[in-house]
Amino acid sequence: MSEDGPGGPVYDVAIVGAGVVGTAIARELSGRGLRIALIDQADDVGAATSKANTAILHTGFDATPGTLESELVVRGHLLLREYATATGIPVEPVGALLVAWDEEQRDALPLLQDKAVANGYVRTRILDAAALYRLEPNLGSGAIAALEVPDECIICPWTTTLAYAREALAAGVDLRLQTKVHAVTPGQPHRLSTSNGELRADHLVNAAGLWSDEFDRLMGHDQFTVTPRRGELIVYDKAARALIGHILLPVPTARGKGVLVAPTVYGNVLLGPTAEDVTDKTDTRSSAAGLELLQDKGNRILPLLSDEEVTAVYTGLRAATEKADYQLHDHPEQRYVCVGGIRSTGLTASMAIAEHVTALLMAAGLHAPARAVVPAPRMPNIGEAYARPYQRSDLIAHDPEFGRIVCHCERVSRGEIRDALTGPLAALTLDGVRRRTRAMNGRCQGFYCGAAVRAMCDDQRAQQAGRNGTQS
Repeated sequence: MSEDGPGGPVYDVAIVGAGVVGTAIARELSGRGLRIALIDQADDVGAATSKANTAILHTGFDATPGTLESELVVRGHLLLREYATATGIPVEPVGALLVAWDEEQRDALPLLQDKAVANGYVRTRILDAAALYRLEPNLGSGAIAALEVPDECIICPWTTTLAYAREALAAGVDLRLQTKVHAVTPGQPHRLSTSNGELRADHLVNAAGLWSDEFDRLMGHDQFTVTPRRGELIVYDKAARALIGHILLPVPTARGKGVLVAPTVYGNVLLGPTAEDVTDKTDTRSSAAGLELLQDKGNRILPLLSDEEVTAVYTGLRAATEKADYQLHDHPEQRYVCVGGIRSTGLTASMAIAEHVTALLMAAGLHAPARAVVPAPRMPNIGEAYARPYQRSDLIAHDPEFGRIVCHCERVSRGEIRDALTGPLAALTLDGVRRRTRAMNGRCQGFYCGAAVRAMCDDQRAQQAGRNGTQS
């Protein structure tokens, strides 16, 4: 561990970016007797790209063989499924079907099967139309074949990021939110000029997502450019969930995996995403044209979806680059690792990326003892596959607040909202409460429960202000 100096503590490692990848790296580095800083300009972890994606835990069957992305996605799938079991992250192994609608797409299925084998995944099988419609009877007419991938899963991306962060914090990581990095002076140590003063660190990790190229240039490199790829998605009401059993995927193209229809762990159905390159890294607007495009495609894939109510629409930005692979670059002479260009597979690969980055840091001179046994946090369940708090008589008997429903659309109790506002890594905003509990995420989008949730947030802030006043 580095010695403190006149400018305050010198961290062994500073990680810039507290999305799913940054928090995974912080977790992996924790428990080793190191001084770690996790920095983000937002007011919560996972508040940018990590909060708005298709929430799929990929097998890596269709990654380009031999790429770093392929290696890390395959490894990450195994690690995250194990971690989800230990922590209670909602995961459902629903499987996926890549649906072929014409002969050209059908002819591509054996090639995709060969690619899966090259990536170490051997459990795919090609289905004819009859077998496909037995599995998905509500599929639109005209499909002629499909590739089944039984181990594709749906997952909660919000709980995943929160679990990584909570474990890292419990093991001593210093989380610095609302801290924007303005400039870096490389050196021994590196000096980071931030909106909250100067930070110093011996080693730097760039996990800045959409801004990873800009941070890389602060370190003197120009290896890639992030062009945000905007993806709009539509969330259908829970009544639509009975229409579908699998993740329904198109045969992929060079621009991405295309528009899918998938169940979610929250009991909804998801349609999307679009894929539009934009220049503004904060442009998460939805568009009439994008939503119309999605509904047209949804009507073909699952025609009955057009009769279902839309609960919400949202837009995410992927950190796409001009390169075909992750932009994970090691600069040992600077004691700096760039983790850039992590696209939609970053959630799946996150724990494997963290392992890889840790190995690179150690090769660059970081003395990192073996990781101590750090108890994995047990996360609140916000998925539908297991009992929610309002369904657990044992929990309610111990604490009646878990039986007092505030958000009736999503069946969220006062106890859950209270814990989100007061527990480890407490929510600071209404959006933070949403991601921890699902409150205000249902059919009414907070119309009925929003005032009550806001009042609980205000009460908690007042209590905290009172405690701070007493302490001072």
